[in-house]
Amino acid sequence: MAKKSKRLQEATKLVDRTKSYEVQESVALLKETAKANFDETVEAAFRLGVDPKKADQQIRGAMVLPHGTGKTQRVLVFAKGDKAKEAEEAGADYVGEQDLINKINQGWFEFDVIVATPDMMAEVGKLGRVLGPKGLMPNPKTGTVTFEIEKAVNDIKAGKVEYRVDKSANIHVPIGKISFDNEKLVENFEAITEALVKAKPQAAKGIYMRNASVTSTMGPGIKVDVSSYVRG
Repeated sequence: MAKKSKRLQEATKLVDRTKSYEVQESVALLKETAKANFDETVEAAFRLGVDPKKADQQIRGAMVLPHGTGKTQRVLVFAKGDKAKEAEEAGADYVGEQDLINKINQGWFEFDVIVATPDMMAEVGKLGRVLGPKGLMPNPKTGTVTFEIEKAVNDIKAGKVEYRVDKSANIHVPIGKISFDNEKLVENFEAITEALVKAKPQAAKGIYMRNASVTSTMGPGIKVDVSSYVRG
């Protein structure tokens, strides 16, 4: 087991590990425990009562957070003709076709999100072996396979996040930076929580949202009481 740093040990003392805090309390505590000398990313984590092995209990989607993530995403667009021009005008960082496919096959990954028009997916799909493990493959469910290129690029630049349940029924989503005002972090947390509640599969039985927490890059996890979001 990795040894905790002295800084993390001190921060952990401020957190009652047996308690689930109201979201406003958890964010305030988050600020107290974040002591790194850089602007730490804040992440929300959710444990859901679903079976990810079953197709009807898969949860995947995307949304634009009210206050963004604090990170400027580098967007690569696979498109041609007028759609390539539309991507450039929308502010995409890289736009191309086979030239970029070749570049990625040679080990280039200087981007964060890929958007592709449907007519490009036959070629882009050949990159599945290298893009899939990195979670970079475009997908219609997250709005990254679309002819609405301008909207897709604008949403990503505005702070769009993707969420997907993993094999342990967990979802991890960045919700901002520690430098954000408390209320902005709260509103971002509430937005993603409400999105996940709405995404509850009909096949899911028992308690759906088992637990939730927030953490900063170098800080301890802080449990959040989400019972008020899942009533009814």
